[in-house]
Amino acid sequence: MSPIVADILIRAPLAILPIVLFLLSLIYLDSYKLVGLRTIIGAIFAGAAAAAVCYGINTWILGGLHVDAALYSRYGSPIVEEVVKSVPLIYMIRRRKVGFLVDAAIYGFAVGAGFAVLENIYYLRSMPEAALSVWMIRGFGTATMHGCATALFGIVSKLLTETRSGVGIRVFLPGLLGAMAAHSLHNHFIVPPLISTAGIMLVFPALVFLVFRKSERSLQHWLGTGFDADMELLRLINSGGLSDSRIGKYLGVLQHSFRGAVVADMLCYIRIQVELAMRAKGAFLMQGSGFPIRSDPQVREKFEELRYLERQIGRTGKQAIAPFIHTKSHDLWQLYRLKAD
Repeated sequence: MSPIVADILIRAPLAILPIVLFLLSLIYLDSYKLVGLRTIIGAIFAGAAAAAVCYGINTWILGGLHVDAALYSRYGSPIVEEVVKSVPLIYMIRRRKVGFLVDAAIYGFAVGAGFAVLENIYYLRSMPEAALSVWMIRGFGTATMHGCATALFGIVSKLLTETRSGVGIRVFLPGLLGAMAAHSLHNHFIVPPLISTAGIMLVFPALVFLVFRKSERSLQHWLGTGFDADMELLRLINSGGLSDSRIGKYLGVLQHSFRGAVVADMLCYIRIQVELAMRAKGAFLMQGSGFPIRSDPQVREKFEELRYLERQIGRTGKQAIAPFIHTKSHDLWQLYRLKAD
């Protein structure tokens, strides 16, 4: 074995293992295990692809435009890299694949981990003789920074999508600016690299702990209150006592604007969606207790029926019953997960 290969084998664990172990610890901390392993792996590969794209962009800017390397490292590369890393998360959030803050933290960190691993592999090949302290700083500091910055973007973006009705591009700007600022601050080297690395190692676990606690409280509250509300609504529908309830009176008012058959389809749509929502919450509770979840062919049939009823009701009809159906971020996500199983 050549000395260069031996040096790389010694330095590689310092450059790569810390970020991988951080990601595994996040997955372990997720009590309900709601993040899909395939999606995490996909996020890692998306992060690696982002690193390859950024390498091409950065090389072109530095070489073709003759930009000062130090200045670009502080202000240019943070913008380019955080924008490119944000693309997979924007896609996932807009497609309702991210249900809670913990999901956003894990998926964001996975994208950053994929980015950092490929970047450090490149530097291992191009700087095989660098000191061990360099790889310690890159593994525990720079790599963790990439994961933290993208996780920060995911957390802020998820918070904003929960408080706003739409998921337009403007919703993602605050999180993106925060990630850029954190990345740029790291690249300014205001304090010595070893102190900066130690700061990242101290601050990030505390931040993640707070996010996980807040997310799990939110999930527990959502499972409890949401399950009770869905059960009460389903009881009213099945018992025939709906006419005296607020939803029954509301549907009675809608008869003046829609045909009777359409109102009946609206009620059927509400019933099926409530049944699916209760099934999803029950599956998540079982999964959190360690029970395996098996796919049910009846679920797909119910989703097919929902699509049919949506066509019968129309966009106006669906908007009319919006107060009684699941349209919030958590609710849409639970239906997506149930459909995907």
